[in-house]
Amino acid sequence: MDEATKATLSKVPEVTLSFWIIKIAATTLGETGGDSVTMTLNWGYLAGTAVFLAALIALVAWQIATKKFHPFLYWATIISSTTFGTTMADFADRSLGIGYTGGSTLLFLSLMSVLGFWYWSQGTISVNSVSTPKVEAFYWVTITLSQTLGTALGDWLADTGGLGYEGGALVFGVGLAILAAAYYWTNISRVTLFWAAFILTRPLGATVGDLLDKPVSHGGLNLSRPLASAALAIFIVVCLLLLPQRAGRYQAEINQTP
Repeated sequence: MDEATKATLSKVPEVTLSFWIIKIAATTLGETGGDSVTMTLNWGYLAGTAVFLAALIALVAWQIATKKFHPFLYWATIISSTTFGTTMADFADRSLGIGYTGGSTLLFLSLMSVLGFWYWSQGTISVNSVSTPKVEAFYWVTITLSQTLGTALGDWLADTGGLGYEGGALVFGVGLAILAAAYYWTNISRVTLFWAAFILTRPLGATVGDLLDKPVSHGGLNLSRPLASAALAIFIVVCLLLLPQRAGRYQAEINQTP
């Protein structure tokens, strides 16, 4: 048998600058959207978490059932995961009383466990390999945990760390700049840098979202949560219409018989 390689189209987008622009906007929308339901509509964290979990499960099932990458479906699922992550982190940190430090630690350990099991099962955790239902399941569990962890980290740094929302956004922004520099000027694993950046964009979005909609007395700008959410949603739709969204490619090994 001869071994060859075959370029397989992934069911997630190619990681480009437009990917990160939309990702940060989506994470900010997740924060303002989650707060709109749990606080502005006063549904509470438990009900909000249940609603967004149901939406997330439905969208992930739809995403896995499709045969190829669909930009609007993919980003709707990302927004659903980040909104669920917002309400879930708030529910765990506040309603269950484990605090930001405890919640962040538990979520970090859970995320590392899933990434480790994914690598053990597939030999890679590259997002470009997301082309089968099994790998997609790993991917969306990892995405959801990273979104929830990001929310908890953002709240932990802003509140427990005492930096406030502006300070938290600055810290995470600097962290992303360092990762970008590492991408261009070092040989650090691109897969490692991707997941580190993916995790950090969530607390950046969380702190920016909190900065927009929290009361002035808590360090925010006290903007309308529904209006901020609508503006972010429109921005994302415009980006999807104007910026190219292509499926990633993965060089997979295949066996050929003569």
